[in-house]
Amino acid sequence: MSYFVTGATGFIGRNLVELLLERNGTVYVLVREGSKGRLEELRNRWGVSEDRVVGVVGDLSQPRLGLSDEDVEMLRGDVDHLFHLAAIYDMKADAESQRVANVEGTRHMVELAEAIEAGRVHMVSSIAAAGLYKGTWREDMFEEAQDVDNHPTSRPSTSPRRRLSARGRGASTGRASWSATPRPARWTRSTGPTTSSS
Repeated sequence: MSYFVTGATGFIGRNLVELLLERNGTVYVLVREGSKGRLEELRNRWGVSEDRVVGVVGDLSQPRLGLSDEDVEMLRGDVDHLFHLAAIYDMKADAESQRVANVEGTRHMVELAEAIEAGRVHMVSSIAAAGLYKGTWREDMFEEAQDVDNHPTSRPSTSPRRRLSARGRGASTGRASWSATPRPARWTRSTGPTTSSS
């Protein structure tokens, strides 16, 4: 079993990778060229070698997350679960930075998932996935999300799931504030499962 994780050096990501390492398989992580040192620190923390946690150099702002053709070929058909955690969650960040990281980054993740034929995609989003919907919003209410184009943190949350599901790839979405624990085919949280499409 192999995994690909974006945002692996963030709070949720480094805890997710630690849990994935309890399983057999390789964990590939997207890393910026300038963050290789941080990845090495995390490998030391996890007590694993470069063979277990493989850094793949890329960039959220680039098509297919900036992966080289060689890396795409290396990963094609080998990634069972792609976890997309990388984003800007800072509500004070400027709109353009949020758009590039959150909207374009998510779009580029979908391109990569398709290029490498990832088995399943798991995406963590914020409550912004609800857009301006008033009232209680559940994780299965993607059709009810309202005015998601009015704020840059809302836009990426619904379309990737629809696009991947339409192409026969499973997709699940969880909120960043959840305590997410990976399970064989879906994200779960302490009060129950998230929406999942097979």
